[in-house]
Amino acid sequence: MKGTVGELGEFGLIRELTSRLTTTPAVRVGPGDDAAVVAAPDRRVVASTDILLEGRHFRRDWSTAYDVGRKAAAQNLADIAAMGAVPTALLLGLVVPAELPVTWPTELMDGLRDECQVAGASVVGGDVVRGDTIMVSITALGDLRNQEPVTRGGAQPGDLVAVTGWLGWSAAGYAVLSRGFRSPRAFVEAHRRPEPPYHAGPAAAGLGATAMCDVSDGLIADLGHIAEASKVRIDIRSGVIDIPSQMSDIGQAVGVDPLQWVLTGGEDHAIVATFPPDVKLPARWKVIGEVLNPSALPLVTVDGAPWTSKGGWDHFGDAES
Repeated sequence: MKGTVGELGEFGLIRELTSRLTTTPAVRVGPGDDAAVVAAPDRRVVASTDILLEGRHFRRDWSTAYDVGRKAAAQNLADIAAMGAVPTALLLGLVVPAELPVTWPTELMDGLRDECQVAGASVVGGDVVRGDTIMVSITALGDLRNQEPVTRGGAQPGDLVAVTGWLGWSAAGYAVLSRGFRSPRAFVEAHRRPEPPYHAGPAAAGLGATAMCDVSDGLIADLGHIAEASKVRIDIRSGVIDIPSQMSDIGQAVGVDPLQWVLTGGEDHAIVATFPPDVKLPARWKVIGEVLNPSALPLVTVDGAPWTSKGGWDHFGDAES
């Protein structure tokens, strides 16, 4: 498609974006009306929202619009899954410059649509506004399907800490891109398009998970959220965490211990949860630590000691490490 967003106009752009969408049985009224209607059989709706700003959360020279769409959907739908819910719908707020080629927002929508399909959800509406820079705002909705939500505040001393999904891959990909390279491709793609284990969230709730979180800020940081909310301490056993040989090679090339990426790199959107010690976990879950009584040590320790290396994500602090 040729032309710019300004030439197409607001309503022309909306028509073009919504024409690319698919739907699911949960959507009773989709895009095109004053608001969408999404079924909520459980009578409770799980909701999460997030914003991606160009230059802060993505770069157009690193990621295609399709990549940004996949990532924007993934990081919000992962939040729904981490509550033990099934993703159902997604709303888009989009700010774009008038001179932006129309292909960019249409490819963004393709990415959003395709990631929603992976999670079993659909894009049901949104809004577009003219602005000086690109901003993508996402609201995701989910259904608990008669389960109780799994919050960050239920971990108990004696619980196991387990994780499913990738750890450190996005951070390793970020390091590769930051140095002007595009390979190893698997790690670069992990940064551009995270692959959250959506089905693991509701499954963990069914297994009796006591607390749960997706790994968006970094494993130590996100386990810190659980420890703080649950008023416990969590210890990670670094020796049981698998580090792929290619990640080690990248670390050697750039002078970084890959364990740093695994423990503090964010945006993989793996799911980490605590479980009672007698729960039999499926093979997809890797036990990496345990929940302990609070002490004078930090909320999260590694092999019984504080982790002193800087890392993790803070929107009002330094950029990602």
